[in-house]
Amino acid sequence: MAESPYPMLSVDDALATVLAQANPLPPATIPARQALGYILAADIRAREPLPPFPASVKDGYAVVAADGPGTYPLIGEVTAGRLADFVVTPGTVAYVTTGAPMPPGADAVVMVEQTEKFWARNGPAQIEIRARVRAGDDVRGVGVDMAPGELVLGAGSRLGPAEIGLLATAGVTDAPVYPGPLVAVLSTGDELVEPGRPLGPGQIRDSNRAMLIAAIKAVGGEVMDLGISGDSQASLEASVQRGLRADVLLTSGGVSMGDLDLIKPLLEHAGQVHFGRVRMKPGKPITFATIDNDGHRCLVFGLPGNPVSSLVTFYLFAVPAIRKLAGHPDPNLRRVQARLAHALPLDPARPEYHRATLGWDFAQNCFVAQSTGSQSSSRLLSMRTANALLELPERAGELAAGSLVTALLIGSLVD
Repeated sequence: MAESPYPMLSVDDALATVLAQANPLPPATIPARQALGYILAADIRAREPLPPFPASVKDGYAVVAADGPGTYPLIGEVTAGRLADFVVTPGTVAYVTTGAPMPPGADAVVMVEQTEKFWARNGPAQIEIRARVRAGDDVRGVGVDMAPGELVLGAGSRLGPAEIGLLATAGVTDAPVYPGPLVAVLSTGDELVEPGRPLGPGQIRDSNRAMLIAAIKAVGGEVMDLGISGDSQASLEASVQRGLRADVLLTSGGVSMGDLDLIKPLLEHAGQVHFGRVRMKPGKPITFATIDNDGHRCLVFGLPGNPVSSLVTFYLFAVPAIRKLAGHPDPNLRRVQARLAHALPLDPARPEYHRATLGWDFAQNCFVAQSTGSQSSSRLLSMRTANALLELPERAGELAAGSLVTALLIGSLVD
């Protein structure tokens, strides 16, 4: 029986090999409003104080705190975006709205609910102040929210909605970020046809490419669709050559040991194969290589052809690589602990990455994992509701219901 020339690596060793070859892409500057989901490539510091003036926290009356409760003449009002053209002196008050600059002379605000307004026949309106306040009450001082030179966002921050708002607050219109890597996707096999075409004898529809393209977009990558290549050396070489313009190339199929499994020999000829087997279920024949082309390095993942094996190995190895290229400080999949809702059989030869759906159990105060059913590597239905891969140990027997297991998150925990 033919044996693979590649040593069998553990998942941890294989992943470490991948990440050692993946370096963040050169930063680029893009409009801050378009930077959602990107990783910041440089520190952002405040250039000016926020607020740049003492501002009222509430709608109310600007007062001299030492005056205390009493009735005082209203000498003016200040609204947001305007400056007072008067001075509040002891024994006078001014109306202010939330966010408005404090008028000179005032040092506190009494909220409008603790006052009453009286109209005089002659002269200004009178305001009864019913609460005693201290200097500084309900006033935002200069720079209290953001001081000049303060670190607003550190390099490595993921830009979510709040972070985009902070960039705008700091006056940043163009953000230095790590770009999303370009990922080329190629399906291989004479048996494959496009999803919209009728099936001929011995043919199946290409689901892997559509699946991987969607998965790449979900993790922030840009996509280069290389289509389907037949099982011929010339066709594969031409397709792979086109894919080397990308930062990452994903092929699916052709990595086992059959006569028409041509991916491994092709990669050996074109570049360096770092591993060709991993001790795991599913996805053992996954292959990882690097190819240098005109000064550009492409990370190549030869994924298995079975849909589940292809997607599981994509999550375990390609996603951390894509995330590292995109500048994520911690590119690894997030791990959580979960309890099994029911017993699961174990594999005595390989650790298994079991597809499961995690949900929070309030009674047990923990995540509970529900298997998606049959784990056949060709059964894509086992990924349909999966948001986690359970790391099941390599041993005989089974894990009892209620056992604590480690789960790798591959989807949202919220429906």
